[in-house]
Amino acid sequence: MGVISTIFGFCGFGVGISSGLVIGYFLFIYFQPTDVKNPEIRPLVERDSETLQQMLPEIPLWVKCPDYDRVDWLNKFLELMWPYLDKAICKTAKNIAKPIIAEQIPKYKIESVEFETLTLGTLPPTFQGMKVYVTDEKELIMEPCLKWAANPNVTIGVKAFGLKATVQVVDLQVFAQPRITLKPLVPAFPCFANIYVSLMEKPHVDFGLKLVGADLMSIPGLYRFVQELIKTQVANMYLWPKTLEVPILDPSKAYRRPVGILHVKVVKAMNLKKKDLLGASDPYVKLKITEDKLPSKKTSVKHKNLNPEWNEEYNFTVRDPESQAVELAVYDWEQVGKHDKMGMNVFPLKELTPEEPTVKTLDLLKNMDLNDGQNEKPRGQLVVEFIYKPFKEEDLPKSFEESQTVQKAPENTPAGGGLLVVIVHEAQDVEGKHHTNPYARILFRGEERKTKHVKKNRDPRWEEEFQFMLEEPPTNDRLHVEVCSVSSRIGLLHPKETLGYIDINLSDVVSNKRINEKYHLIDSKNGRIQIELQWRTA
Repeated sequence: MGVISTIFGFCGFGVGISSGLVIGYFLFIYFQPTDVKNPEIRPLVERDSETLQQMLPEIPLWVKCPDYDRVDWLNKFLELMWPYLDKAICKTAKNIAKPIIAEQIPKYKIESVEFETLTLGTLPPTFQGMKVYVTDEKELIMEPCLKWAANPNVTIGVKAFGLKATVQVVDLQVFAQPRITLKPLVPAFPCFANIYVSLMEKPHVDFGLKLVGADLMSIPGLYRFVQELIKTQVANMYLWPKTLEVPILDPSKAYRRPVGILHVKVVKAMNLKKKDLLGASDPYVKLKITEDKLPSKKTSVKHKNLNPEWNEEYNFTVRDPESQAVELAVYDWEQVGKHDKMGMNVFPLKELTPEEPTVKTLDLLKNMDLNDGQNEKPRGQLVVEFIYKPFKEEDLPKSFEESQTVQKAPENTPAGGGLLVVIVHEAQDVEGKHHTNPYARILFRGEERKTKHVKKNRDPRWEEEFQFMLEEPPTNDRLHVEVCSVSSRIGLLHPKETLGYIDINLSDVVSNKRINEKYHLIDSKNGRIQIELQWRTA
């Protein structure tokens, strides 16, 4: 009897389970709940104020603030690269933390502090938007909005007094709005020398802290205390205007700063070969320093003279005496047509002894090709005197900020006067009616200087420097800068036209020592020009 009841019991259990599953399936399929509705999608403007208040923290910044840009591409990049970035960041963090921990633990009588496990988890940070600032200086400023809900596994082992405790950090959340500045921008990869990071507001940091398996943050009052402590400490270190500086490149190599002054005296030329069919030549010398964007300097023209004497002096800024050289070329001046080159030579600065005058007699060559047989023909000689004066160690700028300060004027600056430096950086949106081959023309106290021509370009970049030695400060003077265009074709129709001009009052330059601004060009629809002015005194 007992066996029969057991068999019936098992059969009843199996039939009951099967029947229940079948009935439950049909009830789930055929009886839909009436209180569940499809979500209704409506524009934000149609939402009531209470709903908007609840949604506001979750709305991305690029929706609320039009000056923030979407950076979905950056979030996608982080998502794909995160497994590799995680390992690289953790390795770097360990290398940075180890010497700091080793220096601090003796103060608290702790034997050792080690990372047992360190991983940032599988969830990368996301950028809700990014604002980019455009300045006239050589820098790039970005303000991203960062949100990171991470699942890290950071386990730290602490040994003290013969005991060991394990602390684990879990469930990390970080909301921050940093300002990242890349400066100075330099012509060497990765194109910036330093990264400066500061926080524009106190960050929100939330995490779980476990000690021997127990959640320490569940202790009453400890959670809020730790939150405020972290916010205060981070704000004291990095809240703007305080910054964290991360060096990337050596500024002395990335941003080639001046290290000395080269004085060049063009004394005379001897036994020049005449270029004119009738009569002697009219020689003059063009000289420049290599690896420098500044235009060449010229001596005066000595008419009908094959043994001219100039005794004219020029100064050049030296940035790398090991690689730079002085390039000298003698030309025959022509009133009409192209000036013929009579000869040239190059003298490397590394052959000079600092502070010692060096007089060199250079043989003029056709070019610097050693295999060219025409260089063996005599073309005359050029006598030049060089003096290289390196800056003293205390006068060299130690940082980028110091290199941006105005330099002192040369030794031969008149007492009470100074050196006015005009740096023409670039122009934007300049356009002519017939052609756009712009160059900048500078007029100051009757002197005229010109930049190089840039063909077919509405946004030319010159980066050329001009200097004016003055016996008194230009307090009441104005600087006239004009952007012109010349036709690249030979013809009498529209050979030259003006694209815009600006008159700059120099009184502010004398008082501020340095001004770097963009000016709107007069008689131009949208044209602008960036000019840097410096007033250097002895």
